[in-house]
Amino acid sequence: MENRHYIAVTGIIVKDGKYLITKRPSTKKAFPNKWTVPGGNLEVEDYLNLPKDTGDHWYNVFEKVLRREIKEEVGLEIGNIKYLTSMTFLKGEDPVLIVSMYSDYSSGEVVLNEESVDFAWVSLEETRNYDLIEGIYEEFVMLDKMLNGQEAGEWGR
Repeated sequence: MENRHYIAVTGIIVKDGKYLITKRPSTKKAFPNKWTVPGGNLEVEDYLNLPKDTGDHWYNVFEKVLRREIKEEVGLEIGNIKYLTSMTFLKGEDPVLIVSMYSDYSSGEVVLNEESVDFAWVSLEETRNYDLIEGIYEEFVMLDKMLNGQEAGEWGR
């Protein structure tokens, strides 16, 4: 195994005290019919053709990826993007790093692309009624604590 990772960024969008979740289609190899939050893979094009922020570096790449993915997958504009947690897993033999972020809803109406077949704006309690990808509920718990001024700590069951 080479020392390389696939990198993805996901985002919990907050609007009027509710969180956006989306349902994956039955045709997806990974987590078919499961509910999740929008996001996607970091691509070299997300920064390579943009002007560098310093002589050698691009900043806020995760935020740019998340804005792009949210716009593509659900048609929304977001703002005030912040870090929540991260996790890794193996997809076959390939390591995948997922950076979980959260953001405020800025504008737009939900319009789904082929990545999702349904969506819902839900409270923390309502997320229990959906078949979420494992670990997502705990991310909602962390975020809910943070938004309510409590210490969220690190991800945990």
